[in-house]
This record gives sequence, structure tokens and C-alpha cells, in this order.
Amino acid sequence: MPRVGGDQALAVYQELRIRPDATFDEVADRFELSAEDRERCREELAALGLTESTEAAHGAPPARAVVDPDVALLRLLRRERDRLQERLAATSRAHTALEALAGPFLQAGATPRAEIEVEIVDSPERARRSVADLTDSVRTAAHFMHTGSVRREETNGELARDRLWADRGIRIRAMYSRRAGSVPEMAQHLEERAAVGVEIRLSSVIPMNMVLADDNFAMLPTDPFDPSSPSILARGSGLVRSYLALYEYCWTAAAPYGQEAPAEKDGDGLSEQQRAALLMLASGIKDEQIARNLGVSLRTVSRLLSEVMQELGAASRFEAGVKAARLGLLDSEWNDRAL
Repeated sequence: MPRVGGDQALAVYQELRIRPDATFDEVADRFELSAEDRERCREELAALGLTESTEAAHGAPPARAVVDPDVALLRLLRRERDRLQERLAATSRAHTALEALAGPFLQAGATPRAEIEVEIVDSPERARRSVADLTDSVRTAAHFMHTGSVRREETNGELARDRLWADRGIRIRAMYSRRAGSVPEMAQHLEERAAVGVEIRLSSVIPMNMVLADDNFAMLPTDPFDPSSPSILARGSGLVRSYLALYEYCWTAAAPYGQEAPAEKDGDGLSEQQRAALLMLASGIKDEQIARNLGVSLRTVSRLLSEVMQELGAASRFEAGVKAARLGLLDSEWNDRAL
């Protein structure tokens, strides 16, 4: 059976490694590739960094040098890391612009100052007090997102607040990671919250801690990967509605508490958690940070990546990265999110 698509490129690459003196066209002739297939293979190997152009003497067409797999992987990961750094820099610039808008520009009267307020809070106690103050001020709805377990000393107060809000007809929603829901004490706490009337959902990946109230209060960390980082307090519907849209997206993707099924697999055969681990690996993030981001152990990260390799039919992490790049998985949503 003739080879097609990526199989052709892989066969050409393997032959070039076996025959280092052969040119790309000589190998392509050996496999009887059409002009269209030949160009597709050339572009695919170049895109993966497995071949690179070299200068040819006497005006001849540029030759194609074969790149070792390990070198190609490092370059691929470096490109992904650079892209991530560019996005982080753009986010930082946007944050700086936001602070400028929330300061002198708003004070100048372009927007009423009372409409939008942004504050960076360094004190954890001050942040907790701001959430506690919501008890009396919430009118219609409160929404919570937790990357980990709630501290034991806070659970009783949280239940008391839930009952008070439920009696007032306030809608309460809370999202937790599946790992947090598997802890016995947390599982009991979630059952108690659900019994009061709190809507609870679980997800493999919770991007950050977040508290939203009505459409005019939001609290989230300045660094999503560091729960101990200073908090952003935002007031005013102009900003809070954007955070609420993010919350709604995560809420839709999460599973209702008590109805969780094993993680669904998308069209490429990878579960949500496996895909997240793959994309973070390809972005140059180390296993330890992947474990912290997903809220799992290092052993679980190793298992997830082994499952990714098996799903992609790869014998190594490098091969999994090459196949993921070929399938376009490294350009999908995780690289466009805040990894």
C-alpha cells in the first residue's frame, strides 16, 4: 500500500538519515513521489525542523541538511517557549495599559470613576476580608473557582454563608479540580455545600482561583500559577463581565458534581488533561510545574505523558512532540490561553 501524508515524510526522513550522502530528490525518486507529494514532504520536514536549507555551490538549488531528532525537538520547544514569552509580554503590556486606564485616565473624566476600580492587594488577610464583606452585599449571584482544597478552618464559615445566601435566594456556583474533590474531607464538604443548594462542578484543569459577585466584583491572582501572589480586586461591570465570560466558559466545560464521567476524549483521542500536559511540555514547562498547574503528582504527570505517547503511537516524548506538531495540536487552544 502506498504511503500517504505524514507517513511519506517520515519515510523520507528515515531514508535521509540512513543515507546521509543522498539528496532529498534522490530519496524522493526512490519512493516514486509525485511533485505534489515531494513538495508536501519537503515542507513538512522543514516545518518540524527535521531538515534545514544549506547553501549550494555554483548557483545550484539549496540542499536539505538532515537535523538530528533531539536537536529538532529542542528547537521546536524553544520556538514554543519564545511564542509563550511573547504572549506573556503582550499580557503584561495590556495589564500596564489597564492600570493606566484605571488611574489618571479615568480620573480625568473619560469614564466615571465609580464605574471601574482596580486595586492590587498584597495582604492575604485583606483579600479574605474583601470576600467576607460580600456576605451582606451580594444581591443575585456569587461564583467561585478553586484550584485546590479549601482550608479546614474556613469550611464552617463557608457553609454558614451558603445557608444565608440560599435563604436570600442568591445563586451560588463553585468549581473545583477533580483532584480536590477526591480528598475525603473535601468530598464531604462538597456534599454539604450541594445539600444547601450550591451548584458544584469539577474539572480536570482549573486555570486560577477566582471569586465573582453579581456583575460588579471580581478577585483573582496576579499570577495564575502562584496562588500566594497578590490579588487583583476589580469593581465595575465593564471589567467584571469579561471575567464572568471566562467563568462561564470553564463552567460549561466542567462536569456537574455527582455526575462526573471519566474525562471525555476529543477528536484526536486525547483527554482534556492529557492534552493540557502535552501542550505544557511542548511549551518548555518542566514536569514539576506541569504537576503544580494540573494539581497532580509528578507520578501522575509521567503517567499522563506515557498515555499521550501511547495515544499518538510514539516511542518517546520527542516523537510525541513531532506527531503533535504535525497534527497541529501545538497550535490549539492551550497555546492561545494563559499557559
